[in-house]
Amino acid sequence: MKILVTGGAGFIGSHIVDRYIADGHSVVIIDNLSTGKECNLNPKASFYKVSIEDALDEIFNKEKPDAISHHGAQIDLRKSVEDPIFDAQVNILGSLNLFQQCVKHKVKKVIFASSGGAGYGEQIEFPATEKHALQPLSPYGIAKVSVEMYLYFYMKTHGIDYTILRYANVYGPRQDPLGEAGVVTIFTNAMLNNKNCVINGDGKQTRDYVYIDDVVSANMLALSKGEQQTFNIGTGIETDVNELADRLKAETDSDIELKHGPAKPGEQRRSVIDPAKAIEKLHWKVTTSIDQGIKKTIQWHNR
Repeated sequence: MKILVTGGAGFIGSHIVDRYIADGHSVVIIDNLSTGKECNLNPKASFYKVSIEDALDEIFNKEKPDAISHHGAQIDLRKSVEDPIFDAQVNILGSLNLFQQCVKHKVKKVIFASSGGAGYGEQIEFPATEKHALQPLSPYGIAKVSVEMYLYFYMKTHGIDYTILRYANVYGPRQDPLGEAGVVTIFTNAMLNNKNCVINGDGKQTRDYVYIDDVVSANMLALSKGEQQTFNIGTGIETDVNELADRLKAETDSDIELKHGPAKPGEQRRSVIDPAKAIEKLHWKVTTSIDQGIKKTIQWHNR
């Protein structure tokens, strides 16, 4: 199968590209390298340095992909709040530009990387199932929910199949500690370089941390399963920031002082998603515990 991966030079996308290629698929990458890195590019993939908002007809004419793995996005939640128009241009209009090409060139399926945190907003059920109310608190979250709805439209109107994967907080090797990264990578990098770690607020805010390899396996399964369905890809386990920082400090053998700063306005207090549907329907499972994932992430930073 030939698969076009948007954002294929990024943290999550590049791991998915590697696995697709290892499993014998042909891969085409679209990435403007705004957050992706050339060093993440798999040399066996075809690469086009373009944005999803750009003219894509020539690429689709040449490559004729069978499926799309859509991970290209404006990923900075705070930037989406500061500039919601830019966020919508990339995440909504860019996605529509991509889907119009899918219609024109008869792409069979789209796998879409959505958000299990930003989409649900402040949860009222723990862990949140896929039936939880969608009440995003940021333009980034609104865009993810909007694209999900557009995919339903494209399926009903044009017959394009899709699977939506709502990720929890993904972490692991290749995540950039200097960009819009997760706290695991930010703290790991700081501790290994003897820099201060600042915990926002009281540190009791929780997240559901899922390791990159498990996210990749969900994407592999979605190639042939989960038609016209939405799945939470998370562990169903809450870990608060204080606990996470303590674990990282112990694993890195760091003696830095953990400091608390002001809470971030609008930050979700608790976020955890229920993976039961993915376990049942996709036959997916979490294989990496947070302790194992932390060890692997630290080993990569120490390489």
